[in-house]
Amino acid sequence: MSTWVHILVFFLTFSMMEFMAWFTHKYVMHGFLWNLHADHHKKDHDSWFERNDAFFIFYAIVSISFFLLWKYNILEIGLAIGIGIFAYGLAYFFVHDIFIHQRFKLFRNANNIYAKAVRRAHKMHHKHTGKEDGECFGMLIVPWKYFKK
Repeated sequence: MSTWVHILVFFLTFSMMEFMAWFTHKYVMHGFLWNLHADHHKKDHDSWFERNDAFFIFYAIVSISFFLLWKYNILEIGLAIGIGIFAYGLAYFFVHDIFIHQRFKLFRNANNIYAKAVRRAHKMHHKHTGKEDGECFGMLIVPWKYFKK
């Protein structure tokens, strides 16, 4: 397979992860695994870690699985898929945990139009403390209405 195919698969995987994040957030985190996600909406503990962090572990295992499929010559594009999932997870971590929730005090002064839209959308998501009536379940793709304010 050519290098270009691997690059294309990487970008497609990264892009599809935004949909997977939205789907998982809406139907799994705000669904049958709400017990793991609830502490992210309403902090009921003193720990820096949240039960919600288990979702990072799940996607890390999926990413590592694709690395292993590639390593053992089971799936040639496994490396591209694994890196795509990893890169999305890293972007998610920087945007969600560092930029929005300030788990590390970095990027506090980012104030461009995209940064403001991401913050607004996420604030609207967190205004709902229960699992119902949520909105803005994605992360990197923000509804247009949040750019207009």
